[in-house]
Amino acid sequence: MKKFQELVDIIATLRDPDNGCPWDLTQTATSLVPNFIEELYEVVEAIEEQDDEALCEELGDLLLHIVFQAQIASEEGHFDINEVLSTINTKLIRRHPHVFGDISLSDAYSVKLNWERLKLQEKTARESVLDGIPKALPALIQAQRMQEKAASVGFDWPDLPPILAKIDEEREELYEVLEVNDPEAIKEELGDLLFSIVNLSRKLGIDAEAALKETTRKFYRRFRFVEEQYSKTDIHEASLEELDKHWETAKKK
Repeated sequence: MKKFQELVDIIATLRDPDNGCPWDLTQTATSLVPNFIEELYEVVEAIEEQDDEALCEELGDLLLHIVFQAQIASEEGHFDINEVLSTINTKLIRRHPHVFGDISLSDAYSVKLNWERLKLQEKTARESVLDGIPKALPALIQAQRMQEKAASVGFDWPDLPPILAKIDEEREELYEVLEVNDPEAIKEELGDLLFSIVNLSRKLGIDAEAALKETTRKFYRRFRFVEEQYSKTDIHEASLEELDKHWETAKKK
């Protein structure tokens, strides 16, 4: 807590009207948003790459932004960092009645469903259980969160077979519109297929966004190998057959 208070004091000093930093003094809650988002993604990248040293540093950068936002809010008379901490502490205790209360939940899935139910009870201004998902989220994360929220009220298949059947159905519908070459219908059916695949990912307990990122990184590694085979020649002159041969070698490696 001593180190945390030191960070709070440093940010307050940087924002001091008389002796603070000229750059920090010009910042607003809104102006910091792009950097805030960048720091969050750097944290995610460090986690995905299992880089503990980078994660330690990036978590500090993210924490800086949280304290910075609280400092600005305090200056404007809205709330301070102590209220932020008090709010999250109270919420965590309220949302974990199976730990701090007297109810019993047997598994992680039940805990997740109960969390969503409690959240809906608290957010009385929301008209739908689906409300509250940030529209700026990446599409795969947004789809998975929406499906999770729908599942919290029982709108969910009990097992995998119906989900797999739905994927097959959506795939067939995509084939049909490809036959007639209707761009808008193709876009819609492709979206339906992606949504169904995300639903399968959710049911399997897999983060769809993370799964796609991992495959994208794998594609990058393999394609870089292909490019390296043309370090002394022009890859643009290579045939698809040649490129595919190197790709298969990359897969074996």
